[in-house]
Amino acid sequence: MYDITIIGGGIVGLATALRIKEQKPSLKLLLLEKENEVAKHQTGHNSGVIHSGLYYKPGSLKATNCIRGYQMLIDFCDRENVHYDLCGKIVVATTEEQRPLLRNLFERGNQNGLIKNRMISQGEIKEIEPYVNGLEGIWVPYTGIIDYKVVCEKYAECLRRLDGEIQFGQKVTDIKNRNTHSEVVTATGKVFETKLVVNCAGLYSDKVAQLTQPENIKVRIIPFRGEYYKIRPEKHFFVKNLIYPVPDPNFPFLGVHFTRMIEGGIEAGPNAVFAFRREGYNKLDINFPELFESLAWPGFRKVAAKYWKTGMGEYYRSFSKAAFTKALQGLIPQIESEDLIPGGSGVRAQACDYDGGLLDDFSIIENKMAINVCNAPSPAATSSLSIGQTVSERVLARV
Repeated sequence: MYDITIIGGGIVGLATALRIKEQKPSLKLLLLEKENEVAKHQTGHNSGVIHSGLYYKPGSLKATNCIRGYQMLIDFCDRENVHYDLCGKIVVATTEEQRPLLRNLFERGNQNGLIKNRMISQGEIKEIEPYVNGLEGIWVPYTGIIDYKVVCEKYAECLRRLDGEIQFGQKVTDIKNRNTHSEVVTATGKVFETKLVVNCAGLYSDKVAQLTQPENIKVRIIPFRGEYYKIRPEKHFFVKNLIYPVPDPNFPFLGVHFTRMIEGGIEAGPNAVFAFRREGYNKLDINFPELFESLAWPGFRKVAAKYWKTGMGEYYRSFSKAAFTKALQGLIPQIESEDLIPGGSGVRAQACDYDGGLLDDFSIIENKMAINVCNAPSPAATSSLSIGQTVSERVLARV
């Protein structure tokens, strides 16, 4: 019998397991991961940015966990010798219409305690990023770059040091309530008895949550694929660090941007297109049952009706390199189509409620059997230890 069984070996599941064991080492803890290694999906496909907390509504779970988690992550990496680089980034207004949005963003950063941020002029933009086209910007010195797969491997190493157990190749297919405990059933036929389930299943978090309390889970995960290009090495001089546009306040994505990677190279992107399967990393990846579930969800149909023009633009960029290049030229006019080579992709697990709201904040849903982390997209990686702390406090109040 385990005290706690955590489902999901991404960065949130691992951080939660680690925080629980650090605070109460005597608990018998098991982490189940369906793949053969950690960080196989959302965590292993993200762009490796340490986020400052600039974008998030003051007082929200995203804001509080990102800002607290930022320092926890830095402290952990210093302690465990995980390489990172706090290189800073600029957020750039390229049109007059974006200036008020940029200033609102700067004020939000101030409200979140980011007092080292500063507004920068067109000339100062050129000093930081000589090839960027911008009228005005924000310099964000807190932002950094890291490899979150490496972070996850270190979390797993630390967890094992504390006698936490990790089992790979264990896809959860059912969770049965036995009054005093739960039985977690996996595709291999194994049954794990546990006092409490913690669901950190990312792209399948709603599915796992439904196994614990089907009638009360009023959100669905809608997968959005982000596709990247890489800049050819001979054109790396275009980008020194990180360059972001002013985000659309009505859409929960940050727009195409440029990111220097910790292992070398520069990524450009992503777009954000509806994916036809939850782990659909390629354009033609389709899982018909999953696609039908997304299309049948009333909330998604409302989202599609509201954002169809934006969505069509994202799809156009997905299939047109010229259109993708044009979007990037809004920030760096000199970049050309031939400067870009296909890069990787990731799928964001975006929770959507019944009424058509794309959840803008982290969502944690508790019931008798489980604590379900049902919405933890970006900046969950930066926030991971703080989210883990938040969840662990709820766990320790119950076991």
